[in-house]
Amino acid sequence: MENSQFIVSLTLILITFGIYIGIAIYNKARQTSDFYVASRGVPPVFNGMAIGADWMSAASFIGMAGTVMLLGYDGLAYIMGWTGGYLLLTFLLAPQLRKYGRYTVPEFIGDRYNSHTARVIAAICTIIISFTYSVGQLSGSGVVIGRLLEVDARIGTLIGVVLIAFYAAFGGMKGITWTQVAQYIILITAYLIPVIFMSLQITNNPLPWLSYGQVVSELGEIDRQLGLSEYFAPFENGSRWQFMALMFTLMAGTAGLPHVIVRFYTVSTMKAARWSGAWALLFIGLLYLSAPAYAAFSRFILMTNVVGQPIDDLPAWTETWLNTNLLQIADTNNDGILQWNEIMISNDIVVMATPEIANLGVFVIGLMAAGAMAAALSTAGGLMIAISSSFAHDIYYRVLRPNATDTNRLAVGRITIVAATVLAGIIALDPPGAITQIVAWAFALASGTFFPALLLGVWWRRANGPGVIAGMLVGLTVTLAYIFAVRFGGFSIAGIIDTGAGIFGAASAIITIVVVSLMTKTPSQEVQDEVKDLRYPEQMTYKNGDVWMK
Repeated sequence: MENSQFIVSLTLILITFGIYIGIAIYNKARQTSDFYVASRGVPPVFNGMAIGADWMSAASFIGMAGTVMLLGYDGLAYIMGWTGGYLLLTFLLAPQLRKYGRYTVPEFIGDRYNSHTARVIAAICTIIISFTYSVGQLSGSGVVIGRLLEVDARIGTLIGVVLIAFYAAFGGMKGITWTQVAQYIILITAYLIPVIFMSLQITNNPLPWLSYGQVVSELGEIDRQLGLSEYFAPFENGSRWQFMALMFTLMAGTAGLPHVIVRFYTVSTMKAARWSGAWALLFIGLLYLSAPAYAAFSRFILMTNVVGQPIDDLPAWTETWLNTNLLQIADTNNDGILQWNEIMISNDIVVMATPEIANLGVFVIGLMAAGAMAAALSTAGGLMIAISSSFAHDIYYRVLRPNATDTNRLAVGRITIVAATVLAGIIALDPPGAITQIVAWAFALASGTFFPALLLGVWWRRANGPGVIAGMLVGLTVTLAYIFAVRFGGFSIAGIIDTGAGIFGAASAIITIVVVSLMTKTPSQEVQDEVKDLRYPEQMTYKNGDVWMK
């Protein structure tokens, strides 16, 4: 059984790897517009799929259902925050940013605020945010490959580094876009099949979105019998303020994530950007609406089929996961029977282990492994493009070497991708937290820097260069200081931990931008008119040789 499972899983992963590499080679970036914005020629429906793949990272695919399973109600802040943030991005920022007709978020900030300093700070923030995020993705790929090969997750991480460095550097945004379309199809298929089968097993209903409420009710009864906090009881694992702060951090961070925003630059018009957002919401919803069902079914199976069993007669799947060090079992009361509080299960293995827990067969287990790899690799690829474009386009080309040729810019972009992937992979060998936690830090940094700069840049004409420079620096400093104070100093305000740090960063940045802007020179009338014009789609026109919606 174990050998057949290994063969099927490895075969499916190798087939999907071959698809990704083939797409990257076929869609090789040959000019800078290919490399950064896929020549702005991606149809909205396919861009929606690519956004979905970019969005649904290892944190969504691997970590989110596990977080909800272990935290219950309190874990819903992740789903609500990420979904709400996507709506903020789609309606408040993405179409307007596409209309401005630039390649990157730092380029928008530099030109909107007429400041090279603001551009460089934004580029540095992009690199910090994307790098932090990519550590979580590479850590996720290590979990998947480590389980597949039954080796330490760190070896799996190194394998992921090699693959990402190749296809991201080779294909650029053009190659990654079509790779992400394939990755979305694979990951959503892999995610839905197990949860549909579990729903059939447990409730005889193939629609998990309708049936898992019954299971949640049964879980509440099991919890009461075991003397545990009820699964759906609110604020058992954190304060009410932490729940709200985390939800805000994820919402604002989502609206400011540079690697997601740049996906809206790959379409031809403002209208196409809006349609991309609509399609992406549909594609993302398929997974996000399924995560709570996953969590409930997995916890139910563990509670009813594993807890209460003799420790020396546990299911075979536990042994393979024990080898990865992501599952630990300890008979603390020496009665030979496994209790719920004697299971130490990582958030990051719940989804991956569920097909084995539910005994769904080797093909589903292999498909899940391929889907998890697709989720981790799709987001990591987008992040590496964001890092590359920030350095090669916004710093190297726009500031250091404005006369650089296309060939030089492409070479610098590809070298940056390889270097960033390797460095992130080294840190991911010993990640500083769980996948969802690491990703939450990236969202906190985005909410403290880009969200205020973009929100006020689009919707407040009075915001100026000195204001946004001060705001981004203050927001970045406050967010990092709060994360480090919580992690290493035991400091917190109203029970808000490191994952909710973005609320303080965003508030301080917005206040700083407003105050400094009001104290300094008003932007020129031309800039104010341009900002006002961003909000109104009109006829097609041309700006700097690029087609855009005026």
